[in-house]
Amino acid sequence: MNLRDLRYLVALADHRHFGRAAAACFVSQPTLSTQIRKLEDELGVALVERAPRKVMLTPAGREAADRARRIVSEVEQMKEAARRGQDPQAGTVRVGIFPTLGPYLLPHVIPRVRTRFPHLELLLVEEKSEVLLSRLRDGRLDAALLALPVDDDQLHTELLFSEPFVLAVPERHPFAGRTSLKLDDLADQRLLLLEDGHCLREQALDVCQLSGAHEKSEFRATSLETLRQMVAANVGITLLPLLAVQPPVARSEDIRLLRFEGHTPTREIAMVWRRSSAMDAFLRQLATEFGALPPALLGAPVNDGIAPVDPAPRAA
Repeated sequence: MNLRDLRYLVALADHRHFGRAAAACFVSQPTLSTQIRKLEDELGVALVERAPRKVMLTPAGREAADRARRIVSEVEQMKEAARRGQDPQAGTVRVGIFPTLGPYLLPHVIPRVRTRFPHLELLLVEEKSEVLLSRLRDGRLDAALLALPVDDDQLHTELLFSEPFVLAVPERHPFAGRTSLKLDDLADQRLLLLEDGHCLREQALDVCQLSGAHEKSEFRATSLETLRQMVAANVGITLLPLLAVQPPVARSEDIRLLRFEGHTPTREIAMVWRRSSAMDAFLRQLATEFGALPPALLGAPVNDGIAPVDPAPRAA
């Protein structure tokens, strides 16, 4: 048994297909298949159920793949720690970020990260939060940007910033003439939300519960941009994270954005990594760069750059 064979097993567990796993490992399919059989012979147990169109791991295979993944991850961390020992700010770091944050945060932080760590290879992975957590736990990511809370004693969380929500309404909505509103004003309103699997959906549902609002369940969006277009088309209203309406995001003349007075709904964004990570010291430095946003970006009044707000509703 060697590290190469363990990598083959991990690839097969990920792809559930000999051909795709072989391509991911840059070897031929017969080579990968032969090495998996040798690994089975060495362990004395079947790891794979071979079917004509798909591959399934046996219970022993799943356990072996999980152990192999941890071993491969530890070896990679060992290599990365050695490289970083020569140059603490060089090497590769794999960071996950969820879709309702990535496109709106990264333009503000990536230039600064590149300036601060010019020799760093930053590999970014955009996935939903549950996928990021799974990849983080099994070593396929070094860190992830997630919305709190994250309940896992094996993970360290470094709070980066709190991001307020604003209410997006069509230009002809009764709220469009306001400059702000209170959370209670949402009582009995029906909000457009994202589909299941997005952490923003859960956050918006929490706001609905606090305010007495409800979901407009006839429609569920797959992205923030779809939500934005639905509001512009006068389909309904929604909550948007503040970064998603700040430059360089283009303004929409068909949408009015309202801040909340008093109790403002927010989400807390943190960088999360394994407590056992050999990159802990460097990840703390990286988290500082990701969290160092200009105060105006998270606190500017609506009339000062988010979107124009009319003093009175437009005539129908």
